[in-house]
Amino acid sequence: MIGDAEYRRALRAELLRFGVAARTADGFGNLDSKGRLEVGEPTQLYVTGRFTHVYSLGLLAREVPAPGGPSLDEMRALAEHGIGALLDGPLRDDAHGGWFDANGGARNKTAYGHSFVLLAASSGLVAGIAGASDLLSAAADVLEGRFFDEGEGLVVDDWDAPWTHLDSYRGLNSNMHTVECFLAVGDATGDRKWLERAAGIGRRAMGWAEANDWRMPEHFTERWEPMLEYNRDQPTHPFRPYGATVGHGLEWARLLASTALAVGEESLSDGAVALADRAVSDGWGRDGEPGFVYTTDWSGHPVSRARMHWVLCEAIATSSVLERATGLARFGEQLEMWWDFADRFLVDREHGSWHHELDEKNVPSGGTWSGKADIYHAYQAGIIQDVPLAPSFARAVEAGIG
Repeated sequence: MIGDAEYRRALRAELLRFGVAARTADGFGNLDSKGRLEVGEPTQLYVTGRFTHVYSLGLLAREVPAPGGPSLDEMRALAEHGIGALLDGPLRDDAHGGWFDANGGARNKTAYGHSFVLLAASSGLVAGIAGASDLLSAAADVLEGRFFDEGEGLVVDDWDAPWTHLDSYRGLNSNMHTVECFLAVGDATGDRKWLERAAGIGRRAMGWAEANDWRMPEHFTERWEPMLEYNRDQPTHPFRPYGATVGHGLEWARLLASTALAVGEESLSDGAVALADRAVSDGWGRDGEPGFVYTTDWSGHPVSRARMHWVLCEAIATSSVLERATGLARFGEQLEMWWDFADRFLVDREHGSWHHELDEKNVPSGGTWSGKADIYHAYQAGIIQDVPLAPSFARAVEAGIG
């Protein structure tokens, strides 16, 4: 049956099979629409961190392999490869410390990329992957020392390689993924300072969203003043689009609900519900077709009508968490709609994985993204209903598949 436990298990197994081809000498690379490694593309830090995280989860879940998919020993080897590449590979800057955003590409250093190093290390630690503890310690030192602004309780975004120039742009995308990795570190190590830091970032973000009718501002000046017109001329920018990003409203909702559970702060849960309701109201089926639009303007009118697979994945994850955290029936009803859409339009039964982008008519396209870069969002969507609520996926999966 669409979306049931057996359906989800089969989807996860296929994703783990699909991702094996992403392994490169220096980490994990991007995959094209047919699951082939994209030739000539640099190995990216965030992609390597995501694959390492997912194969650590697959190992913890003791996933039964799909035909041609990795065994448990092979998943351990893939996770070990990712941890090793992040510890000792060319993505790491031995001269100045930290990690480059890409090997053979951008040599800058970002909070966004470093958040996925820390996420990979945390999941690897829970999964018992060799080197994960050393990686976590090293990544935590860099994120604390270079990116986390203690006075603001937020992370800055973008440094040059020698840490001599900090870009003036500030953004909530990097802070959102920092919440994710801080929850993971706190859950993996038992050190509550990481959970409290996640809560602090969540409170700031929630305040900006509430002041903006629960549409989350994305872009800020270095003084943390919202720039609501930023990138108006680049409405489909893959990381910094103009307007409100519907999927981030959903993702923030899930992370706020998880943070509320971690620190016992009910107001964060209330904010999560408001964010999710706004994202669904603004984003779902707004143009006569099913699916979530990518972005809206500040009145909720669609700007980019593309459908991104990660947005639907976050809708699944968010509705799953909020259904259990709040007991509100509408979130369970939404899950059925989200899985029906995924089955009809996103799951690629010919070439594997999920189509990463659809056009406004729900036909596979590539206006913003090309190929099927990684399996992170889809794997998490496929497992979150089968594990207990927890601050991190790794501890939730470790607790057992229900």
